Amino acid sequence: MGSKMEPRLASGNQAVAWAARHLGVSLGTGYPGTPSTEILENFSLLGGRAQWSPNEKVALEVGIGVAYGGARALVTMKHVGVNVAADPLFTVAYTGVRGGLVLVSADDPGMGSSQNEQDNRRYAKAASVMMLEPADAQEAYDFLFDAFFLSETWNLPVMFRMTTRVCHSRGIVTPRNPSPASKTPHFVRDMPSYVMIPGYARPAHRRMREKMTKIAEWNEQSDLNTLYEGDRRLGIVTSGVAFLHAREAAPYARILKLGMTYPLPIHLIRRFAASVDRCLVIEENDPYLVESLRAEGVECEGKLEMYRFDELNVARVRRIIARDASPEPARPKGKPPQLCKGCPHRIAFGVMKKMDCIISGDIGCYTLSVLPPFETHDSCVCMGASVGVGLGLRHALPDDEARRVVSVIGDSTFMHSGLTGVVEMVYNPPKTGHVIVILDNGTTAMTGMQEHPGTGRTLDHAKTNQVPAEDVCRAIGVKNVHVLERAGAFEKALRDGLAKAEPTVIILRKLCSLAAPKLKKYQLATEEET
Repeated sequence: MGSKMEPRLASGNQAVAWAARHLGVSLGTGYPGTPSTEILENFSLLGGRAQWSPNEKVALEVGIGVAYGGARALVTMKHVGVNVAADPLFTVAYTGVRGGLVLVSADDPGMGSSQNEQDNRRYAKAASVMMLEPADAQEAYDFLFDAFFLSETWNLPVMFRMTTRVCHSRGIVTPRNPSPASKTPHFVRDMPSYVMIPGYARPAHRRMREKMTKIAEWNEQSDLNTLYEGDRRLGIVTSGVAFLHAREAAPYARILKLGMTYPLPIHLIRRFAASVDRCLVIEENDPYLVESLRAEGVECEGKLEMYRFDELNVARVRRIIARDASPEPARPKGKPPQLCKGCPHRIAFGVMKKMDCIISGDIGCYTLSVLPPFETHDSCVCMGASVGVGLGLRHALPDDEARRVVSVIGDSTFMHSGLTGVVEMVYNPPKTGHVIVILDNGTTAMTGMQEHPGTGRTLDHAKTNQVPAEDVCRAIGVKNVHVLERAGAFEKALRDGLAKAEPTVIILRKLCSLAAPKLKKYQLATEEET
């Protein structure tokens, strides 16, 4: 997608990238995760400065630093990534920023590519951070302008909640005139604002709450919220992509579409509810709006519990309107995903299955080993949990069983959050020892072949400093570190590691079969640079 100003067909992710370019965003940071990954990739293709961070916490912290310096930062991640970034998120709501700081949370209703279905509207309320929710690609573009305007007006961060459907659906996007930041980046020393010791944090909390009260008042008259006239017998309060489903399912209804869902325009909603005979809230996942409205004394009706799960669509919204509690039609069965036929992970899992290992697994392509024909993954909690969970099993199980426990993690996930697990293993080693297997396929494969610190290449595949996993593990204090490039040596290394009563790391390094042609091309390009 070029930078010309004519309308063009774009996905929600592409629209955000385009808007970020027109806003002159100084830096885009994030960690790849479906459905958010393409935002930074497209921003980079459009000429923006973008980079993958080791994890979401670091990405947000870098973005905070950019915004402390008075520039504009866009930070992107999927919904579970906000769990990793929550620590700085809650505190930057107190400190505020001088530039613009927008955090994209790409939620995944229906868990198309995720381990849970959390609703990150809860984060906006818990952290007391403004939240905008675009419904389609055009709003994804337009609302990003509004998000940076709000961030710079109130000197606060803004959460930008998208969902899988908004991220990946395409629509015609009409651009605005570019609106770069008007001030030159510059750091202004302000210790009471930025240094959150208790004596400074207490007044900062009060300042933040006072601002949120004023923002709520502003939102009562905001153009972000739109009223669609219709039959007063049915009034619908909605937001995001649920609005599009509701509009199609009930074109006759009176609809209040909310663009800013925290803080809510309660007086506007109360007037709307009073103007209709039946006030129904249409929202995906949690009853966030219903609970918020009822807490303010607004009488409204929510969906039945059965509709809390998975994405909404026009048919489901019609059922919600009709209060239809009958069983929903069964989904057509699709072909289950599986490890690619040439995947280097297959050999490793074949060996571990033969040896009857208890596998504490992680997030990545290799998670698919839980399915036939391997059925080898015994746990998968979150990024990096394979190491900690494996150590916990080692500490708890009888010795003969504990010696079968192996933590399996990918190269990108290891860089994301496996490092602290290695520190834990060295610091608190189980009496039976432990074995970590790092399946290094040279890329972040499951999200689309992105780079990470272990590849030695940046987001746009240019050469940068490489962080070798084996060097890190040795530096932390692991004495037994084995790097294997031939799968045939893996079984012996694993047997030896399981027999030792001390920490062992085995790195099986073999390029992803699908990514190999591209990765070799990138490697050649970086070698030529030297």
